[in-house]
Amino acid sequence: MSNVTGTRVHRSHLPLVAAATGGTPSRRPVWFMRQAGRSLPEYRAIRANHGMLESCFDAELVCEITMQPVRRHDVDAAILFSDIVVPLKAAGIDLDIVAGTGPVIAEPVRSAEAVSRIPRLEPASVGAISHAIELLLAQLGDTALIGFAGAPFTLASYLIEGGPSRNYERTKAMMHGDPETWAELMARLADITIAFLQVQLEAGVDAIQLFDSWAGMLSAADYQRFVAPHSARVLAEVAGYGVPRIHFGVGTGELLAPMAHVGADVIGVDWRVPLDEAVRRVGPGKAVQGNLDPTLLFAGPEVVDSEVRRVVADGDRAIAAGAVGHIFNLGHGVLPGTDPDVLTRTVELVHSL
Repeated sequence: MSNVTGTRVHRSHLPLVAAATGGTPSRRPVWFMRQAGRSLPEYRAIRANHGMLESCFDAELVCEITMQPVRRHDVDAAILFSDIVVPLKAAGIDLDIVAGTGPVIAEPVRSAEAVSRIPRLEPASVGAISHAIELLLAQLGDTALIGFAGAPFTLASYLIEGGPSRNYERTKAMMHGDPETWAELMARLADITIAFLQVQLEAGVDAIQLFDSWAGMLSAADYQRFVAPHSARVLAEVAGYGVPRIHFGVGTGELLAPMAHVGADVIGVDWRVPLDEAVRRVGPGKAVQGNLDPTLLFAGPEVVDSEVRRVVADGDRAIAAGAVGHIFNLGHGVLPGTDPDVLTRTVELVHSL
């Protein structure tokens, strides 16, 4: 069954969409976070002559990089090549992605006055993203396309800390010490995230994933009070498009239930919690995604074989425990030194089981 929302016929027959929505997929869907990137020599060849942000705002480069792992691995989904800070850059915030460090903010946001200067995201400023999606949909055939964005908390932590952080002390200090400024910052970032996802959904992505990469640094109480309402607003604003909404964070075993209940259809699980245990924490009615430890791809073929089979069995137990489906993935992103052939063999094995 297909339904039309906006400009797009939703392709419920695709394995990823079927698994996410309680259908019967033709095969167990598999894709990898960070599947397009430094593990691929063809990606490194492109990046030798193009900066990260330059690549993210060039529709043809976005299309090519997004397609590379689809061609190589036969994954069941492409994820739009981008970065979680792209909508911030497009909105006019002065930042760069520094090799070996990550996003670096020129003027960190640490006051109510600085929050008040955060601009809105105009859809035209990410027109290259829409064009890239059009190019991709012409090539992907029966491979799903996942759009994505960073969740407001993770974006806020970058803006406040000025870049990646180990302890998030400035972020937590604002959260607790100036909750009004925190709430205004999160509201503005939710607006930017919603606008960015809507551009992707209007262009025709088959699913979206909201990455709250650093939510695992929070207690459950802090997550519920300071973060969940804003993530819930993001996911509620895109619910009408009728595509699966995936939600994922790292180190979020203690947050699985509240993260799932902000409006996700699929809850991503990192490698620390077995999928069937994740379902017990979340409750029935959601699909699960995950969760092979990405470091195990370095451990040799026998280990990879046994661990892939274990995750698939965990996924089957998760479905028996009430999950509506299982999407095979890693418990975080592909590490840069990963042998691409190991990923290809992993896809083949998942599809054979």
